[in-house]
Amino acid sequence: MELSEYVQRGFQTLADPGSFDSNAFALLLRAAFQSLLDARADEAALDHPGLKHIDPVVLKHCHAAAATYILEAGKHRVDKSTLSTYLEDCKFDQDRIEIFCTEYQNNKNSLETLLGSIGRALPHVTDVSWRLEYQIKTNQLHKMYRPGYLVTLNVENSDSQSHPEIIFSCSMEQLQDLVGKLKDASKSLERATQL
Repeated sequence: MELSEYVQRGFQTLADPGSFDSNAFALLLRAAFQSLLDARADEAALDHPGLKHIDPVVLKHCHAAAATYILEAGKHRVDKSTLSTYLEDCKFDQDRIEIFCTEYQNNKNSLETLLGSIGRALPHVTDVSWRLEYQIKTNQLHKMYRPGYLVTLNVENSDSQSHPEIIFSCSMEQLQDLVGKLKDASKSLERATQL
């Protein structure tokens, strides 16, 4: 797993018993999982009385680092041994590793469900409609006398089964350019499937 220097520093601060005692560590870890898994969670999770003695900047930095690592671990579906190894590399003591692994195992299924719901596929265009429009004036009352096209793409997201529309306006030249590029893409796809 590749984590930025900022995240690694926050994670190492979280591992330091001088910065976070065992109780504060457990509270922050729970808050990180809660903020990721509960859509209604807000910053109130960091307002716990057990975290009041910690500098808010350090608290938010460590919270962001923990949340980032949790998401990365969920994305790569790491097991307990891999998790333990990385935490040892970040100078976590054995008690904190055990707390982290337990909390991770308790929330692993929910985390994977959340990550799976984000989606992996681009929208699929199912229909196109267009309409010719003729602009006579701009909103500054300048005369234009210019034709244009209002194009509506009906798309389908396979991950969420939603059917949103993408609407845009373009000139005749822009529409011709778009059609040409779509024809080129179609020909490239045909050639690729024939190989």
